[in-house]
Amino acid sequence: MKELWLRPDPSASRERKLELLKLAEGHFTAAVLSPEDLALASGLKLRTASTDEVSDICILTGRVPGNVPKDSAVEIVVKDKSDEERVLQLAETGIRYLLVKCPDWKVIPLENLIAGVRKKVNLLADVSSITEAQLALQTLELGADGVVITTSSSHDLELAGGLRLQEDTIPITQGKVVSVEQLGQGARVCVDTCELMKPGEGMLVGSQSAGLFLVEAEVHSNPHVDPRPFRVNAGPVSSYVLTPGMKTRYLSELRAGDEILITNRSGATRTAHIGRVKIERRPMVAVRAENDGHLFSLILQNAETVRLVSDSASTPVSELKPGTTVLLRVEEGGRHFGTLVPDEMVIER
Repeated sequence: MKELWLRPDPSASRERKLELLKLAEGHFTAAVLSPEDLALASGLKLRTASTDEVSDICILTGRVPGNVPKDSAVEIVVKDKSDEERVLQLAETGIRYLLVKCPDWKVIPLENLIAGVRKKVNLLADVSSITEAQLALQTLELGADGVVITTSSSHDLELAGGLRLQEDTIPITQGKVVSVEQLGQGARVCVDTCELMKPGEGMLVGSQSAGLFLVEAEVHSNPHVDPRPFRVNAGPVSSYVLTPGMKTRYLSELRAGDEILITNRSGATRTAHIGRVKIERRPMVAVRAENDGHLFSLILQNAETVRLVSDSASTPVSELKPGTTVLLRVEEGGRHFGTLVPDEMVIER
């Protein structure tokens, strides 16, 4: 799990710092505070990091002792190669956290450090914006072990709460196909991502937000067309698709640069960015499946390259029959502008 630390803007008032700490509770794992501000975190479910030894994480200043405290950290500014070498040396001392600020070049030095200290120390990037935080968490694919965000903005804290800090797993269940019906033409959406997907991975899509089918990416070879593992042929413009934050959107709303949720047959999810959305008229097919007495439907392009995922394989829509097992995400409640409202009654057929 990635770590998310808050450093309240030192220029903010004590009252504002307290407000920020309360907002951070539940989303952030620690707060970096001056010794004078440590009392502000009293009673909150936030670990504290400070130069004061009474804090949960002691930030060391000056020379690092030979026997470092168990939970200790060092802050360092990286401007050139000599600073990078100093970070590599510190990673060998037994320190638990290194808080690294790269004021000039943001990516290259962080790439070097991630490669050099991985599994030796927790490397946290000291950043001043959500954009920098996202970049640090994705640098060199693995990303830093966490970020320290300096801010006085409530909006920044809200956005930070939505950062993808760990891979989430969502419940996936089975359904049985009840019917497959050939339809006429419709406007279907191919979602091309900036990622490469694997067999068993795709997107959760459906005609009802309460029951979403796992549609596999175009990862399989065939005699007529090369695989397109970046693509999910997701269905008509009116279908729902699950996005980060467990929100649904209509396929018609998606644009290049938006975030989308990739899910595999085990329910493990990861976030990807959309590189392109292609809408074209194609012949369609309606699939209906049953789970625990509830009927859910999905419309897809009628093509051999479009497949629904099961526990151990996937089936092209052209081969679906009553009784075929498919994977679903099922939940109760309605949605308001894509957000789940558990107690709201919404009927979608």
